[in-house]
Amino acid sequence: MSFSTFSGPLRVGTERYGANMNTGLPVLAQSTPVVFGTLTGNAFRLPAGSQILSATMQTTTVFSAATTVKLTIGSTDITGTATVTTVGVATVTFATSTAALALLSNVGSSDVTVTYTLAGAGLTTGAGNLILQYVQRGSDGAQNPTTFQN
Repeated sequence: MSFSTFSGPLRVGTERYGANMNTGLPVLAQSTPVVFGTLTGNAFRLPAGSQILSATMQTTTVFSAATTVKLTIGSTDITGTATVTTVGVATVTFATSTAALALLSNVGSSDVTVTYTLAGAGLTTGAGNLILQYVQRGSDGAQNPTTFQN
């Protein structure tokens, strides 16, 4: 089995143009391992125009102390956090300010790095996978073509 790379947003459906257009964009995901010894790292690189849908932390080894997983999107200090205390899945809760919602809706006109930070006193164990789900759109955030053909 191999991987394929596409150079632009992927649109799926049977009618691409016109009044009966039924195409949509697939949900994509990136995953990165997170361990107690690496407290900060560049987790993901998202294409320009992407819309972030969700982030989750799948804990596979219990952290030795209550641990907060914090995400920062690009150079803007807009964060999402999840507190991990047991093995399982924790949802990252994002800020609900106007600026945060705008950034989640469209990461901007250039590719952006999402970083993570782990915080917890006395961490000696713990591991998991951080997963970010998003929709890749045009670099201007457009989901559909601006002109239609009939």
